[in-house]
Amino acid sequence: MLKLHNKNRLLLMFLISGLFLGGCEQQAPKAMAPRGPVEVDFVTLKTQQVDLISELPGRTAAYRVAEVRPQVNGIVQKRLFTEGSEVKAGELLYQIDPAVYKANYDSAKAALAKARAVEHSARLKAESYKNLVRTKAVSELDQVDKEAIWQQAVADVASAEAALNSAKISLDYTRVVAPITGRIGSSMISEGALVTAQQSTALAIIQQLDPLYVDVTQSSTELLHLKKDLASGLLNESGEMKSEVTILLEDGSEYNKTGYLEFSDVTVNQSTGSVTLRALVENPDEDLLPGMFVRTRLTRGVQKDAILVPAESVSRNIKGEAVVMLMNDTSTVESRVIHTGRNIGENVLVTDGLVAGEHVIVAGLQKIKHGALVKGVEQQNAKSDKVVLHSKKAATVALME
Repeated sequence: MLKLHNKNRLLLMFLISGLFLGGCEQQAPKAMAPRGPVEVDFVTLKTQQVDLISELPGRTAAYRVAEVRPQVNGIVQKRLFTEGSEVKAGELLYQIDPAVYKANYDSAKAALAKARAVEHSARLKAESYKNLVRTKAVSELDQVDKEAIWQQAVADVASAEAALNSAKISLDYTRVVAPITGRIGSSMISEGALVTAQQSTALAIIQQLDPLYVDVTQSSTELLHLKKDLASGLLNESGEMKSEVTILLEDGSEYNKTGYLEFSDVTVNQSTGSVTLRALVENPDEDLLPGMFVRTRLTRGVQKDAILVPAESVSRNIKGEAVVMLMNDTSTVESRVIHTGRNIGENVLVTDGLVAGEHVIVAGLQKIKHGALVKGVEQQNAKSDKVVLHSKKAATVALME
């Protein structure tokens, strides 16, 4: 019985081994089956012109600001404008009591008439003595005295004319007029107030709002980077004589008038490390008011033969280098290290390592490696002819990426 039992155990073991080997034989052909090429998406690189545009914060400022001040002393009799209205240059704003100045003017006018009468008499006597001295009727000394009296009278006339002009100027200053055309603010004084020529408080302030300045701040560091890019040939200066400036309002909408860059300051602000750029923009409807916070887009340069790749196609190796996967002419994957520049929306600007016409894989990267065979499906390469470089500092200083 014991031998029979051992034989049964051996038979059972042979059966189990056979089943195991049979299963392996059935699965082996499947494991060794050849694997087909992996399907990936790629884009074909093309060169394109890219306008680099920086988006910077700024504040609006009036084109002209004039403080209306009195130039004579007196009591204000009338205020002849509506606060907040548009006034024209030369328009009467205030009337100061002219009584004293009118009297001074009339007195100076009478003094001039008297001086002219004295001069007329002295001139006639000098001419008469000139004729008499020829006939020896009077001495030459008398003739010289009359000539001197006449010349003194001429000088008195000139002095009286100057006094009259001064009195007229003072009288005219009792009419306080607008020095520029613009929108006038609130009046700091009312009728009956005493004003003086040396007072520190302005009567009112006029601001010219069309056109309008937009003062923009840019970091000095980015200004240096821009100059280096231009010097190295990476960027080309825009062909425009004046860089165009697009204004973005506080609500995010775009202002309907294009401004132009006027100048760049030559001094760096020590507290912020920034320089000021000033743009000029038309403001016919006065939608922009002085002191408003806006954002501006300025064209800083042009890169004519730029190559952009989708950001999802770029990875990093263990050295931190940017790497892309390419599909060559034999549909084989090739890994390549590249040098990248700015992030431009969903794309990355390539500065070195890629040329136009190459195929960069953008999808299916997790299924491939260097040397693998792939089947490529081409996607449309994103084009970007304008690149907005947003600021990382939202409030005071704008830096391009």
